[in-house]
Amino acid sequence: MPDPVGLRGRLAASTPVLLVQAAHPRQAVVTAVAMALAAAALDRPPREVGTVALTVLVGQLLLGWHNDLVDAERDARHEARGKPVADGRLERGQVWYAMALAVLLLVPLAVSTGLRAAACYGAALLVGFAAHLVLRRGRFSWLPWALQFACYPAYLTYGGWGGQAVGDPPAWWFTGLAALLGIGAHVLRALWGLVPDDLDGWTYLPLALGRRLGTSRLLGVTVAYLAVVLGAVLILGSSVGPRL
Repeated sequence: MPDPVGLRGRLAASTPVLLVQAAHPRQAVVTAVAMALAAAALDRPPREVGTVALTVLVGQLLLGWHNDLVDAERDARHEARGKPVADGRLERGQVWYAMALAVLLLVPLAVSTGLRAAACYGAALLVGFAAHLVLRRGRFSWLPWALQFACYPAYLTYGGWGGQAVGDPPAWWFTGLAALLGIGAHVLRALWGLVPDDLDGWTYLPLALGRRLGTSRLLGVTVAYLAVVLGAVLILGSSVGPRL
């Protein structure tokens, strides 16, 4: 008899595919590639660039899984699409198990580019986890994003090769612009969820801006803002240098 589900259906319902779906894969890949490009721009050798990319990818998977666990009931209430934890296709225990394995992989990856760099990236992750639990609904929702992104320059400039590697601290402008970049990323990431957030009575920064400007205009303003910040990073990076 022909299989009514088919290979594609079984594959889509498999635990590995569901775990990838629950991890916010697009955001994870974009962030990992961006950090790898930043490491390459800092003249880090290829093996370090690859390690940075893999470390950030694993960290972003952890953040994505944690976010879907925290938001599972809310996503189910709003019937959000592509949320396997919320719709019951993926059990919470499976996600926690995947997170535990990811942590076991993340620690040696982060430490392989230096203890100080690992501590900076670990701090960024802790701020990201905390952001899923506090401040996200109020007017200070931008603060965890700014703090998280502000940790990234130190992770990049302190990094080297081996656990004892110690690089240089980041320039103050690099940290500051990274924080501003985080605020823009927060607004951009929130744009597609403004309607359910409004229904839930949230008062956070992107929603306040969306009510005033409208979603389409806010998208344009956010893209322009990010372009200006990135342009400033490129100009100062080439003229002043990203390290102290």
